[in-house]
Amino acid sequence: MASRFGLSVALTTPFDAAGRIALPLMTAHARACLDAGCSSVTLFGTTGEGASVGTAERQPVLDAMLAAGIPADQLVAGVLVDAAEDAAEQCRQALQRGARNILLAPPSYFKNVGDDGLFGWFAAVFTALGPLARGMLLYNIPSVTMVQLSLDLIGRLRKAYPGVIAGVKDSGGNWAYSEALLKAHGDLIILIGDERHLAPAVRIGGQGAISGMANFAAGELRAIVESGRDEARVEGFVLELLRHPVIPAVKAMVAHQTGDERWLTVRPPLEPVASQERQQLGAAYDRLFATQAA
Repeated sequence: MASRFGLSVALTTPFDAAGRIALPLMTAHARACLDAGCSSVTLFGTTGEGASVGTAERQPVLDAMLAAGIPADQLVAGVLVDAAEDAAEQCRQALQRGARNILLAPPSYFKNVGDDGLFGWFAAVFTALGPLARGMLLYNIPSVTMVQLSLDLIGRLRKAYPGVIAGVKDSGGNWAYSEALLKAHGDLIILIGDERHLAPAVRIGGQGAISGMANFAAGELRAIVESGRDEARVEGFVLELLRHPVIPAVKAMVAHQTGDERWLTVRPPLEPVASQERQQLGAAYDRLFATQAA
């Protein structure tokens, strides 16, 4: 049996002044997150601005990670696109390189779609992949996709594609749903995206998290994943992050922690966090986390 999933960093993606992916900085940060306690690296997820990273850009990132000595079985690739053909191609790139898992979100452009339509979309992706299809983590993030993956849909996909569906990442922030998901499909890898719900999920069978906060607080999050104990500092800082656009805020925190302002750059349509807000975030982090380190 495969080992417990653990903590995966939802790696933020650095860009240079020309808007290109800064590969050396990205691979160094991935290695630093692994050294800090993460068990894997999730590329191109929500925190990694994956919806803004094109298909052609992904191959060099995957190859750079492997060239930097990060094993393929410590890589997860996010796929956040609408066309099943594009989703299959992005999955294929990662799976052919041996990636551990694919974090696959449902299409988000069309709203108010039903389970039959969603089933058909996932089926088209898996059919296009053929024998490559494996390790799929279904991504429930209704605040972005406007789709909550129903427990019935997850069950249908498991039954139709045995061995393909590995688990679910739940970033819905709805504890009632998370609890029901664990009860219905707890034999799968169930991961939590909202760090406030991580500890209670671990206590009832959750296997870990794909976390944006792991970019700068991996040690604290790993402790939660391993113990299932509540961590007031983590819960408090989630509230601080949510006062700002989360993706630029995570980058601001990496810049705060590393002293490297290259991390502040985001791709349009996102905009960086303003200087005063960055200072407020950094001060909140220092209040919560530096105390224990002292």
